[in-house]
Amino acid sequence: MRLHTLKPAKGAVKKEKRIGRGQGSGRGGTSTRGHNGAQSRSGYSRKRGFEGGQMPLQRRMPKFGFKNPFRVEYNVFNLNQLEEMAAKHNATTIDIEFLRKNRYIKKTDVVKVLGRGELKTGLTVKVNAYSETAKSAIESAGGTAETLK
Repeated sequence: MRLHTLKPAKGAVKKEKRIGRGQGSGRGGTSTRGHNGAQSRSGYSRKRGFEGGQMPLQRRMPKFGFKNPFRVEYNVFNLNQLEEMAAKHNATTIDIEFLRKNRYIKKTDVVKVLGRGELKTGLTVKVNAYSETAKSAIESAGGTAETLK
């Protein structure tokens, strides 16, 4: 075997389909695009969901519902989670800065504390909102619950 005799396996290499090269190519005239219609034109690209002119599914379906543009999406923490955080980081104050620094929330997140679980240590909690049970549980454990704006 010599390097100059090497060839790819039979049938492995196909000839390129040269389109739009005149009648002698065997693909002249319409250049494999059929006759009239949008698909035969240059620059054609079919839109997503196009059904050949039939009313598309997304336009046949009824519209319903309402999205409130002023909805506030809270990042929620329960009392048992606050207890774990305080124990893990030896903290007595849990506020937005503490949560950001330890990567519990992102920079723009809004935080609400809910009342699931039990709080044994007196923590100072400074977040955006509380449920009534969470606020009373924090204060009954000897801590303070301050609301931020």
